Amino acid sequence: MSEKKISQQYAKEHRETAEQFERLNDQMLSSEPLLSAHEVEVEFTLRGQKLKAIRGCSLDLYEGETLAIVGESGSGKSVFTKLFVGMLDKNGQITHGSIMYDGLDLTQLKTEKQWQQIRGRKIAMVTQDPMTSLNPLRKLGPQIREAVELHQGLKGRAAKQEVIRLLESVGIPYPERRYNQYPHEFSGGMRQRAVIAIAVACKPQILICDEPTTALDVTIQAQILDLIRKLQRENHMTIIYITHDLGVVANVADRVAVMYAGQIIETGLANEVFFDPRHPYTWALLGALPQLGVKGEKLPAIDGTPPNLFNKIEGDSFAPRNHNALNIDFLEEPPMYDVTSTHQAKTWLMDPRAPHIPQPDVLKKLEDKDFGKASDLKLYHPHEDPNREALIQVKDMQVTFGSGRKKFVAVDKVNFEIYKGETFALVGESGSGKTTIGRALVRINPITNGEIYYKGKRIDGKISRELDLEVIKGCQMIFQDPMASLNERAKVDYIVSEGIINHHMYKNEAERVEKVQKALEEVGLLSEFSSRFPHEFSGGQRQRIGIARALIMEPQFIVADEPISALDVSIRAQVLNLLNEMKKKRGLTYMFIAHDLSVVRFISDRIAVIRKGVIVELAESEELFRHPLHPYTRALLSAVPNPNPYIEKSKKLLVYDPSVHDYSVDKPTWEELIPGHFVLGNAPELDGYRKELGL
Repeated sequence: MSEKKISQQYAKEHRETAEQFERLNDQMLSSEPLLSAHEVEVEFTLRGQKLKAIRGCSLDLYEGETLAIVGESGSGKSVFTKLFVGMLDKNGQITHGSIMYDGLDLTQLKTEKQWQQIRGRKIAMVTQDPMTSLNPLRKLGPQIREAVELHQGLKGRAAKQEVIRLLESVGIPYPERRYNQYPHEFSGGMRQRAVIAIAVACKPQILICDEPTTALDVTIQAQILDLIRKLQRENHMTIIYITHDLGVVANVADRVAVMYAGQIIETGLANEVFFDPRHPYTWALLGALPQLGVKGEKLPAIDGTPPNLFNKIEGDSFAPRNHNALNIDFLEEPPMYDVTSTHQAKTWLMDPRAPHIPQPDVLKKLEDKDFGKASDLKLYHPHEDPNREALIQVKDMQVTFGSGRKKFVAVDKVNFEIYKGETFALVGESGSGKTTIGRALVRINPITNGEIYYKGKRIDGKISRELDLEVIKGCQMIFQDPMASLNERAKVDYIVSEGIINHHMYKNEAERVEKVQKALEEVGLLSEFSSRFPHEFSGGQRQRIGIARALIMEPQFIVADEPISALDVSIRAQVLNLLNEMKKKRGLTYMFIAHDLSVVRFISDRIAVIRKGVIVELAESEELFRHPLHPYTRALLSAVPNPNPYIEKSKKLLVYDPSVHDYSVDKPTWEELIPGHFVLGNAPELDGYRKELGL
């Protein structure tokens, strides 16, 4: 189905979004670009070698639009946009091309004084990690005030009042009090709001947002995207988003530029790129989305890795990873072809002489009007088996930190069972207690009250040495940050085998080496990688090393703590496929901790929703998506990104308000309303939930 037909299909329901795309199309045809980059090349000198990070990039940016630049890590997104604010690293230089803005060629600006007239004042940047952008030793107010005084010329009381107004405009409550607080006193979402306040303090014409929501929960992410959209309207800004999250792109972007190996390989209006992508790499990125996956089947991952940019690239840089590559793809670089007046793709498939290769079938799911709704899947669920075996049992678990006045209850009265062979997901916002529970199950965190059982044996508190060894071998953990959890000074050989070394789980050196090689091969890594250090690997490869370290202990139960949150969409697909493959092959049982419900839906059998240390709802995965009952669950589901720009741009975000619950007299209880569907509520709430279920 063509993009035009799909536009018509959604036009009635999403008229406003369709008109927005039409207006932008007219603007591009009738006006001059606000910023225009032409054939830009950037070269880095590293250890005496030349690395060509940007290879002939051309891009036009139009006034008032939101442009999203997408691609895998290392594709050149951040390097390219840093050129617009003169923030290229010292060992990098622009070797070719021009970037025209406001009558100036930005590639010709050499001094810091020249850049001060552009950076912040006309083009500002919001960086990925707000903690590294803020000075931890200075109060937040004075940091924002510095930008106000520099770019708005305000001083004294007037400058302070402007800072308080900015804090309020970005949604930070109690701005007068927050003015005198330090960055560590803010949550991740609030720190990101503060960084945005600094950027908009300069009242820039162009705002570059470099992965502004990557580390944030889906609900906080949705709030930040709404905030940036509001500020864009109020200040008439043009925005560039750098991201690898295609759900975010569908939400915010008017136009999309896809980057790969230092080149822009496809550009177009968001509806064109999502519904009528032409480059095989764009197909692969969209196809790897968990939202388009079929539970029980493999996600279409992108095989191989991006090319080494130290080497000269012959032909199409994506050809070695493209199953449909033509002979010419390996010989000659393709030109940029016009698909429409607003849509271009750099692929030989657009050449009139090329054979017709249809888009992958998985992309047709975006055309489905019921896309994203729960399906009636008839899959085997271990928790429904009459002969099911509870591998993990948690009864009235409580975990506290600190003591006395500083005592903090992180997890309170949590109850659940995890059955052998299932994937049990735990979802909730940051700080809800997910990781605390996971760490308690593998005996990293001690519990204050309650009981934990593994294979029917109680494992909390003091246990025998034999049982402790059984738990260590049988229960392993895959950590969230693959770099922080690997010893950067140790080689992969030692990292993977550390567990079996500590517990003498091999007869001789030859058997240890054999076990390491087998574990690496199982997770798709070459045995020769064992002699390398973690920094020599990509993020996805490092996560595989973490999985190999867990698998070598031959566990039965694995806690996977946000194992894919820091990874690109294509690498995510590889890791999710690997986890599912290992589950089938070894009969593993998982607790999968995440805040992204689209991923959780694809991989899990049952989902427990946790808020502030209390589980508020638990149900089979599709049942939870079909009939979310608790208001907090509904708020989480409403924030899940949908890779359909028409649906995503017009969706209504539900904000959870805890004050809807009146538990002052009628206390909540944990009830099973239908088999397997539990929810927390008091008597009136439970009656309401029963009515929704038709009981």
